[in-house]
Amino acid sequence: MFLLVGGRLGEMPSSSYTILDIPAPRQKLVHVHPSAEEIGRVYAPTLGINADPASFAEAAASLSPPASIAWAAETRAANASYRTWSDTFHTLPGACDYGAIVGWLRDRLPEDTIVCNGAGNYAGWLHRYMRYRHFATQIGPTSGSMGYGVPGAVAAKRLYPDRTVVSFSGDGCFLMNGQEFATAVQYGLPIVSIVVDNGIYGTIRMHQEREYPGRITATDLTNPDFAALARAYGGHGEMVDKTEDFEAAFERAFAAGKPALIHLKVDPEAITPATTLSAIREKALSK
Repeated sequence: MFLLVGGRLGEMPSSSYTILDIPAPRQKLVHVHPSAEEIGRVYAPTLGINADPASFAEAAASLSPPASIAWAAETRAANASYRTWSDTFHTLPGACDYGAIVGWLRDRLPEDTIVCNGAGNYAGWLHRYMRYRHFATQIGPTSGSMGYGVPGAVAAKRLYPDRTVVSFSGDGCFLMNGQEFATAVQYGLPIVSIVVDNGIYGTIRMHQEREYPGRITATDLTNPDFAALARAYGGHGEMVDKTEDFEAAFERAFAAGKPALIHLKVDPEAITPATTLSAIREKALSK
């Protein structure tokens, strides 16, 4: 069964309308939406409920599933599977292991930390290894908007000055709206901005290697020294190119009392948490 609450399941969340058949899904579909016109517009639901998400959640909280439904056991099994997956760190090329760094931050950051990110393959490490333990601890874009992380962090710290706010950006992502670091300096907002620099537009390069192996175009980047840029803005800047140097660099950035940036130099081969560009290319060439 597929339960959709408050969403339209448009192009992006439906993986270009491939998750469910149109107009009649093979799965039983329960669609809850505040607009009656939306229900059945694309997908014909088994059950359509015209309600806003908050009202539906409040009503659903009073329901008790039949004893024959072993949801508790299934929930524990699903959670165990997720934890195994999110605790499995793969060895990838490069002296700076971004996965290990995200794992360390998961254990180090306060539970109410607000984590902000833009769009790009670098966010895959956050989605896999970071655990969001409370409501309103993740700020990220919909529909893959690059450049979201730094301005999101600036706004979050302005609204919640007593909470730790950390932003993650790819190098290409940061170059779109990274100048908002100056806004953090202007308002004295001590965010920590982590820039994951692999010297390429990683997601686009991955698609190029998968669809046209070896035919690369317009994805290489010539980047500045992002740590020096942060210092030029009046913030704190750190450069990290080895995993073992990150902990001390982060503690210095965290204790700086002003906007701080950590420039991570990572190997472009480490394109996802579990594979490399070369592996993707070789797989494509073997087809």
